[in-house]
Amino acid sequence: MEMGPMHLWETMTPIAKGVVIALIILSIYSLYVVIERLLFYRKAKKQSLEFARAVTQALVKDRVDDALALSKKFPASHLARVTRAGLTEFQLEASGPNPLSGADKVEAGRRAIERETLITASDFKKGVGSLATIATTAPFIGLFGTVIGIINAFRGMAVTGSGGIAAVSAGIAEALVTTALGLFVAIPAAWLFNYFTNTLERFAVEMSNSSSELVDYFIKRHGGSHAVR
Repeated sequence: MEMGPMHLWETMTPIAKGVVIALIILSIYSLYVVIERLLFYRKAKKQSLEFARAVTQALVKDRVDDALALSKKFPASHLARVTRAGLTEFQLEASGPNPLSGADKVEAGRRAIERETLITASDFKKGVGSLATIATTAPFIGLFGTVIGIINAFRGMAVTGSGGIAAVSAGIAEALVTTALGLFVAIPAAWLFNYFTNTLERFAVEMSNSSSELVDYFIKRHGGSHAVR
């Protein structure tokens, strides 16, 4: 008996075909998320390394304007986004019509950094949560197809009046295909979700360290009445 992919597809019920199509769509979407996030994180890491080296030199020389200009040249860098938010707020409060005291300027910069850190972290998480959803739901979608296949197998037995392999083969094959496809979609999604979660944790640590260093810079260099140059 022929059991090729096309023959299996032709013998599947409409419900089973719908299950297969749904799993294929989930697989394509998860692949899109993985590729997009990998490229995004790679670009963020590369730009952050370049930004960190350049901005350190600018801040050592107390050149806030240069540091701000540098942060705008690295839009994909999570470190640049956090640094830009803090420096912009600090500079604004220092040069505004009602300049704040040193401690208040530092606190304003700290709050700006915290806000931007939350926003950046949210942007970096986009799409990653869907991998967890796919990892948890794909096996159940495949299981639904499995149940339909088993039902068809018993229906074949009822129609033929026998329990021979010919009577149940189509239904069993349908059940196994949907089960295997559900696992094929779910396992990589679960693994990649964990991988991206670890990557996001590293980015969070980097932003936290960068934020702490920037606040220390505010305190050491401009915590008093010094003007920002």
